Amino acid sequence: MTAPDAGRGIGNGERAAEITTTFVGLPRDSFRILHVSTGNVCRSPITERLNRHLVTDRLGTFLGGGLIVESAGTWGHEGAPMEANAEAVLAEFGADPSGFVGRELLDEHVIRADLVLTATRDHRQQVISMGHSAGLRTFTLKEFTRLVRAIDPATLPPLSEGVVIRARALVRAAAALRGWLLAPTAEADEVYDPYGAPLPFFQSIGDEIHEALDPVVTALTGVPARM
Repeated sequence: MTAPDAGRGIGNGERAAEITTTFVGLPRDSFRILHVSTGNVCRSPITERLNRHLVTDRLGTFLGGGLIVESAGTWGHEGAPMEANAEAVLAEFGADPSGFVGRELLDEHVIRADLVLTATRDHRQQVISMGHSAGLRTFTLKEFTRLVRAIDPATLPPLSEGVVIRARALVRAAAALRGWLLAPTAEADEVYDPYGAPLPFFQSIGDEIHEALDPVVTALTGVPARM
């Protein structure tokens, strides 16, 4: 793993970026997914590590290595571990919570991301407001799931052409559908913050995230979940 260059955080000027969490043995051509929440200790760590777990389950570490999955928070607790209840939720899904370190969202994270998936519409707006032409590649997680479900997998490049090419095509297709497939309610695109809540609420949020991520990973990889 290598440390990214310094970037500018939201409202905090210049600061050093933390080491990113990636798959082992990344190819030079890669697709970077950034999950964003508020503190980067609950929702986005769950989403990051569960996403990595699901991709590895579908493709293994080698084939899935083209997908870099990381996270940050708009008010990220820099250097903090994820919440204990978030770790417990990941363990229930068989995902690895170890070694996680919280990060504040930096300009560089947005610049380098090929796809930004946020917990809420407010997070999405904050990412877009940072600039860097992020609008067409920034969605709430549940918004992206809704759009992905409407895309015919046959219209995407096959996995034989590479997971990176397929992932880029998926984002373009989802962006083209935005505005046509609106959420039934404003709350439908939100993943609510479980910070400070008891474990059962964390588990319900974990289930929501898993339900939203599963079709996204299937579309990214072209491989359905194992039965």
